[in-house]
Amino acid sequence: MSAPTHTRPHPATPGGVEIRLPWWALALPVLAFVTLLLLMLDPSDAQAAAGDPTITHLLERVRELTVG
Repeated sequence: MSAPTHTRPHPATPGGVEIRLPWWALALPVLAFVTLLLLMLDPSDAQAAAGDPTITHLLERVRELTVG
């Protein structure tokens, strides 16, 4: 006994594939990235890292811009 096949009610778009993502599919990775970036730029751990003062200054400016 063969199973019935189902066809799509609407034909595929001729211009290409259209993919629609829910809002959280973009918001969650952005939120995770910003959270990890802020944890990385935590000033309480700044003394533990010894490096180029230019990079330290740049990271401090980025933190100031993101925190407000």
